[in-house]
Amino acid sequence: MAKAKKSVAATPSHVDRRGLARMVDVSGKGVTVRKAVASAEVRLAPKTLALIHDGKLPKGDVLGVARIAGIQAAKRTSELIPLCHPLPIDAVNVEIVARGPDRLHIEATATVRARTGVEMEVLIAASVTALTIYDMCKSVDRGIVIERIRLEEKSGGRTGRWRRSEE
Repeated sequence: MAKAKKSVAATPSHVDRRGLARMVDVSGKGVTVRKAVASAEVRLAPKTLALIHDGKLPKGDVLGVARIAGIQAAKRTSELIPLCHPLPIDAVNVEIVARGPDRLHIEATATVRARTGVEMEVLIAASVTALTIYDMCKSVDRGIVIERIRLEEKSGGRTGRWRRSEE
């Protein structure tokens, strides 16, 4: 007979017997290769996107700085999210591509050999990349919108592979 998976609602993993928040003990879990991908969208004025591509914004290389900020953020996730484990990240990649005249698409990918997943790290990477773009462009475009920050896929660990369905 197959073993039933625990219900998330029935057994909260980040709460102790007294109902207090705690970091989950992952010492009994096996080390596996884990990978995750997250994305975000930045909507901005077409004029602003043209300035980014022409390298004419006052703060300099927007996409280069934003990529590095996202990578650095992924490595510091456990300092930002209280119950996240610090992970020995093997690789982080952040890609930023234009989608039409008024949109940048961000995709963050990370890989780790660990006892817990790397989903929060890619979500932080995508978020900070988007926030850095906002920061570097806000002097010319106050109407920038950051949206659709989301996990796209993850693999590894006990729960295996998960991928977002097309919407």
